[in-house]
Amino acid sequence: MELNHPPSVTYSETVRPPAWLLAFLLFLTESVALSVWAAFDNRTGVFAFVIALLIVVASAFALSLQIEVTEDELRVGRAHIERRYLGEVTELEANAMARVRGRDADPAAYLALRFWQPRGIKVEVRDDRDPSPYWLITTKKPIELSQALRQS
Repeated sequence: MELNHPPSVTYSETVRPPAWLLAFLLFLTESVALSVWAAFDNRTGVFAFVIALLIVVASAFALSLQIEVTEDELRVGRAHIERRYLGEVTELEANAMARVRGRDADPAAYLALRFWQPRGIKVEVRDDRDPSPYWLITTKKPIELSQALRQS
């Protein structure tokens, strides 16, 4: 009997929102909660503060981007593609990334972007059935991610 082992992960990264963004969201939501507390009683105010805090915690999870490279595929968020369909991988520093995600962007490309992360990679797609010419992925470690994708 043959056992199917899950493919081993060769690279894994989670791009999380920075502390300044979460602090800003907390400030905004708690400001609303403060105005609710000022207009109503203490119980309603405490409830509003708790709801505001839960919104910030949920936002931290929702805004995170999970990147995984296995032996067989690249997974970014919920999207995945087999590695045999991946072409050239290009690391992009802040200026190049800004150009590719802006002026030089292809509307058909798959974009996994987080505005707070200035660097990333561009991965060409070599699948005739896939309408996306490339994937543009923000990452904290573009060199390590591109090296993981180049390994066979």
